[in-house]
Amino acid sequence: MAYVKPGEVLDAMIEAGTAKASLNAFHIVIRGLLGGAILACATTLAFTAVSQTSIGLVGALIFPVGFVMIVLLGLELVTGTFALLPLSVMERKTTMPRMLASFGWAILGHLVGCGLYAVLYGLTVTKMGTDMSNPLAQMLIQLSETKTLGYQKMGYDGMMLVTIKAVLCNWMVTLGVVMAFTSKSTMGKIAAMWLPILIFFAQGFEHAVVNMFVIPAGMLLGADVSMADWWLWNQIPVLIGNFVGGALFTGVLFYLSQRKFTRNLSFAQQGTKLPDTKAAILPAEGSGL
Repeated sequence: MAYVKPGEVLDAMIEAGTAKASLNAFHIVIRGLLGGAILACATTLAFTAVSQTSIGLVGALIFPVGFVMIVLLGLELVTGTFALLPLSVMERKTTMPRMLASFGWAILGHLVGCGLYAVLYGLTVTKMGTDMSNPLAQMLIQLSETKTLGYQKMGYDGMMLVTIKAVLCNWMVTLGVVMAFTSKSTMGKIAAMWLPILIFFAQGFEHAVVNMFVIPAGMLLGADVSMADWWLWNQIPVLIGNFVGGALFTGVLFYLSQRKFTRNLSFAQQGTKLPDTKAAILPAEGSGL
């Protein structure tokens, strides 16, 4: 399946982050719009599967189809770039202002795409607003309230909980992005990406872009959630948690794990003899150890 070694994956991540940082605002917004709408569509597909089977894991098995489409089409998913752009900044191939601008335009695109799909889907499941009995409509209302008011009732603990769930979520999501670099074949990329995305969705972690659809959709359908509830008790802490999970747990730690490896490779390619680590570790004869 044309496996790509970790050192090469790291180089590809840095290059991808640099390329994304160089995009203009128009392209980022359009790609973010499409990425948000596609992920929202995959979310409702997963909810439909859960509603039909009453098995949550079935929805998790299906949901990654949206992520795969976004990555293969080169669209924008800000949570994925949280692991790429910081590496480009660390390598001084782009700047912090450009990274933050890229994030901002992508988030704007996601909000438009998710909002547009929320309106269209809401009209669909309610038969143009005439029938609220569809279980999917009720599911969205319940989820919208759970993802906001549920944390609000817990106070400080709720804020910590939603942030931790966001960190764990994007650790897996960004691993999906990284795994896509481990293969040069389309089928290999799909299989590699599928695994981490399944893990996050099956465990109910918090994903910023998914929530940009779920919470507004529930609000449109009648959920007792205000704009302040949405942003204060979910969207802002989830974005922060997603950034930490992607940038630190995947991006920075993977970067640190591979830097020595790639440096040793460069020694070998230049024909330079590496230090005798065995001699350095083992005690000398007669040392008494």
